[in-house]
Amino acid sequence: MRLRIVRSVLAVLAVAGLAACTPGPGGGSPSSPAPGSSASSTPSGSPTGPLPGAPSTPGRGDAELSIIVKLSPTAAPESYTLVCTNGVPAAESHHPTAAAACAALKKNPKLLMRPPRPSEQVCDQRYGGPQTATVTGTVDGVGVASSYKLTDGCEIAAWAAVADILGSSGAGA
Repeated sequence: MRLRIVRSVLAVLAVAGLAACTPGPGGGSPSSPAPGSSASSTPSGSPTGPLPGAPSTPGRGDAELSIIVKLSPTAAPESYTLVCTNGVPAAESHHPTAAAACAALKKNPKLLMRPPRPSEQVCDQRYGGPQTATVTGTVDGVGVASSYKLTDGCEIAAWAAVADILGSSGAGA
């Protein structure tokens, strides 16, 4: 009798675990923000980045960004300036992949907008390294303040989605 109860409980837990990995009603993905949630960006917390290939309409390609990358908590920060006009780097840009970064922002001006991570989102627990990055400024006249780290699968995916903008530092993501 006891074995039958244990098997039943294990079956229920297995089904519940699988249900947590599948999209909910409405056809969204587990990384989609919950309906009605805010899409404001925050420089702290642990929000997720946009999904690579997420639909977006092209923008003007105008940006003024400050990018700070730290390879470790004790490392000196690497600071980049990215200025784009019509998707092309301006002379005042000091960025290792400026052309790719400007092109990415023109193609998807919302690339740096990071909605809060839904509380029910499950992220794999792999560690990508101690690197952190902060991006502040404007893209097509809209303020941007986003932070990135490599502490779990969701954060690693967010970093990878904006790798051209973060530059060559921390490229192990």
